[in-house]
Amino acid sequence: MSEEAMHNERAIMIMMRKTLSGIIRDVTPLPGMQSPLKDETVEDIRRCLGVIAAREQEIAKALGRDIRERPRFRDEPRTSHVVSFKKSGDKKDAAENE
Repeated sequence: MSEEAMHNERAIMIMMRKTLSGIIRDVTPLPGMQSPLKDETVEDIRRCLGVIAAREQEIAKALGRDIRERPRFRDEPRTSHVVSFKKSGDKKDAAENE
């Protein structure tokens, strides 16, 4: 499967997961009230979310992405630092060292 197709499938999986999660939030009853969904339907939704999560992991692995990837806030401290390397032996470096 091409990388573009995998990105498209990943987007579809995310959309399906968010939609199912939204439906669950919308139909979840208040404490003490009975759920409008049958037990079988609830179990089917759980299985669907499990299949979606498993496929998202497969796609992430195939694309070389970290499965635990999470969004970050701009003001969140970074846990890694980018280090620039210069190629040693460059004429420019030799002139600076003299």
